[in-house]
Amino acid sequence: MCVQPSFIIGTSNEDGSENFAPITWVSVTHEEGDEYLLVISMFGSKMTKQNVLRTGIFSANLVSTDMLPLMDYFGSHHAKDGKKDGISYAVSRGEVLDVPVLDESRWVYECEVEKTVETGDSTTFFCRIRNIEMDERLVCRDTFDVDLTVLDPVIYSGKYHSIGKLLGDIGDFLKD
Repeated sequence: MCVQPSFIIGTSNEDGSENFAPITWVSVTHEEGDEYLLVISMFGSKMTKQNVLRTGIFSANLVSTDMLPLMDYFGSHHAKDGKKDGISYAVSRGEVLDVPVLDESRWVYECEVEKTVETGDSTTFFCRIRNIEMDERLVCRDTFDVDLTVLDPVIYSGKYHSIGKLLGDIGDFLKD
């Protein structure tokens, strides 16, 4: 079991149409200075992975609980079977990179691949975050000041979970 945030990755197919797929192997790593790289691993030969390898760019759309039907739809319909248009959703283009973005996502990373690492059938992408689009209800003082209860993210560990409440800040539970 590994607790993972759920994202829907947006890429462009060779014909310019958008392609989306749920991916839960997503994290960050610290770079020099104040930089962070988004780290995402994709298994197999899915079209989303091929698009990232070809273009070097993608969007990572955080999945909130109201987006679960969309996540399930994208996860059970594959690009090789045709356009994923059996469910209604709105798409825009990224503000910085030319990537498809899901309008209903409350937190979106626009990413550019910096490095790839192959391990078996998986490819891990280390990516520069070129832009973050966030819900207007979020007021962040710094990188670690994000109220996840506003984002209402889907957490995956073999089943879908949500976050119930804010428990406190680092240091709130130290005993004097």
